[in-house]
Amino acid sequence: MAHVIAVAGKGGVGKTTLCGMLIQYLCEMGKGPILAVDADANSNLNEVLGVEVKTTLGDVREEIARAELAKESPIPKGMSKADYAEMRFEDALVEDDDFDLLVMGRTQGKGCYCYVNGLLQTQLAKYQNNYPYFVVDNEAGMEHISRGVLPSMQTAILVSDCSRRGVQAVGRIAELIKECDMHPKTVGLIINRAPKGELNEGIKEEIQKQGLTLLGVVPQDEAVYEYDCEGRPTSMLPEDNPVKKALRAIVDKLDL
Repeated sequence: MAHVIAVAGKGGVGKTTLCGMLIQYLCEMGKGPILAVDADANSNLNEVLGVEVKTTLGDVREEIARAELAKESPIPKGMSKADYAEMRFEDALVEDDDFDLLVMGRTQGKGCYCYVNGLLQTQLAKYQNNYPYFVVDNEAGMEHISRGVLPSMQTAILVSDCSRRGVQAVGRIAELIKECDMHPKTVGLIINRAPKGELNEGIKEEIQKQGLTLLGVVPQDEAVYEYDCEGRPTSMLPEDNPVKKALRAIVDKLDL
């Protein structure tokens, strides 16, 4: 059974950047193979990791839907729709040296993401005995937790920027985890993009008010911004980069 590490928080706080660095560090520690899961409909974890994604679960769903209406179906004769779908879902798994990447993606046009959430839930259940670790980059908000998309959760890493609203948002996520009876062994907070790597008294007060365990603080860093602007994988930042060093120090204290 995979040890599931769920990374969650409100949008725009740097979850995906830290998630990519976490995956890279676990691989370097010999914890692989890791299943990296981009559970955000607006997916970009692959860019942080430096891998190309050609097919998502959402893409496969659209392909199957179009096949049912097409004059010439792409489904080979003699193959059932279910078998073809399963084959294509396997194609959505991007394989790298020490990790594989599964991207949820989205359906086209209007409508909710219920169907692709269901697809993701099914695929994760199928793979949960094939990998020692899942690292899940959740969408902004709480939907994957409330819907029970994850097969289990052993570690919840809540990410906030250095703002009261960010800390309040992860406080609500922590409360939801309790309400959903997930019972992770570790639920902790990382404050990201902290000026000079320090917290002011107001943020410390809000963390205490929300009853959150602070795992550590990651500093604001210009190199991360530059890598992002240049389209370079931020997981490939130099070893002495202060963001990478801070995250690795946090991971070293976790029981993984």
